[in-house]
Amino acid sequence: MRLLVLTIILTTFVQATIPAEVPDAKGEELYREFCSKCHGSNLEGGNAPSLVDGIWMYGLDKIRNITFGIAQQGMPAFGDALSKDQIEAISRFIDESAHSLGAARPPIPDTLYTYDYDILVQKWVEGLEIPWAIAFVDSTTTLITERTGRLRIVQYGVLSPKAVENTPAVIAQSQGGLMDVAIDPDHGQNGWVYLAYSHALVDTSQTRPPAMTRIARGRIREGKWHDHEVIYDAPHDTYQSTRHHYGSRIVFDSSGNLYFSVGDRGRSGEAQDLSKPNGKIHRILPDGNIPTDNPFTADVEALTTIFSYGHRNPQGLAVHPVTGEVWSAEHGPMGGDEINIVRRGDNYGWPKITYGRNYNGTLVSQHERLPGMVQPVLFWRPSIAVCAVEFYQGRSFGKWENRLLVSALAYEEVRLLAIENNRVIHQEVILKNAGRVRDVTNGPDGAIYVVLNSPGTVLRLTPIVEDDGF
Repeated sequence: MRLLVLTIILTTFVQATIPAEVPDAKGEELYREFCSKCHGSNLEGGNAPSLVDGIWMYGLDKIRNITFGIAQQGMPAFGDALSKDQIEAISRFIDESAHSLGAARPPIPDTLYTYDYDILVQKWVEGLEIPWAIAFVDSTTTLITERTGRLRIVQYGVLSPKAVENTPAVIAQSQGGLMDVAIDPDHGQNGWVYLAYSHALVDTSQTRPPAMTRIARGRIREGKWHDHEVIYDAPHDTYQSTRHHYGSRIVFDSSGNLYFSVGDRGRSGEAQDLSKPNGKIHRILPDGNIPTDNPFTADVEALTTIFSYGHRNPQGLAVHPVTGEVWSAEHGPMGGDEINIVRRGDNYGWPKITYGRNYNGTLVSQHERLPGMVQPVLFWRPSIAVCAVEFYQGRSFGKWENRLLVSALAYEEVRLLAIENNRVIHQEVILKNAGRVRDVTNGPDGAIYVVLNSPGTVLRLTPIVEDDGF
């Protein structure tokens, strides 16, 4: 017994005196072998960009980028050559090297340079907590949602310190919370404001109550939410305990119909099930009634609000100012973010067709196209984490009339897409690395407004007009 105790003591002492493997050393050795030829021996860049300048061209998920590569830039995938632990060690080495060199996110630029305009960048509103959406009531009043559940008012460019009182309760967990805000096309006459948010069923027997996207409307008077009406509530037996892929954007077409999106809620197969609300874009009237020409009103098994299906997680909706068609942007998995034109009764294929893969690198589907399923107008591979979209309308950027503004979370971008005959003929990045872009829109003044999740800021972009002497 004494020998056993002595053995345990000696073993513990020896283990304690052996220095633990230093992640820096292991990661540095691997970096030198696999990464330095392209990114530089001191991470300063070479054939590939610097890794210590605070700028991440392809998002912050270094582990995913190392594992699966960035094919369009010639970066190979190292997932087969390196283990998960080795890839994590390289990622730690990069982070620690950047930190030791004092690398930090570059400041938000004062000026942007694009093909058509030099642009002035102003911090219009600051101090928000995870802002999600912005909507202009008129030229003086703006509403901004915070995912945590607050609806904020901006008057003449000044953020009110108090949130609107009595707004509906949300379940602000993971991707859920207060999402979109939209203004009724006849707001001047009726005062309606619309909200999309994650709603949970109250059930004391469950520690994780099921939730689903809900749409409501109300009026704001003297800083308070009044006349609350739920205009869309999914069947409660379709609520899910997951906390991601809620959608959700709201737009109105020229006939006054209201469209909103619900993500697949992590149940990808249900995007093809017309008896389930998730993975769909829905169309209702502003009071919650169903348009008589909705595509599945005669199908006793289908939900009559459904307008299109086979979507993964659409977080962007916009109405084309010329054609009146609804365009959507939706998150793919790893790759396969999409821009779509949303048409009555169409099936957009998820998860039976996709240009993306599962996050572990396995196939979602063997098919990128199948009969009867709509192809996207555009897809990105790898994903940019596409979010809100909006067609530019305004006099400030006249050359950009009817072009599509596209926001990206992971790539921290605003892109501008030129479209002809429903085809994207050119795209340009007009803002990069200012933060995670959750919403982008044009204001009544013609400026472009960019909502940054992190930091909680709204930027205002205006063209710099130079005096040419005439």
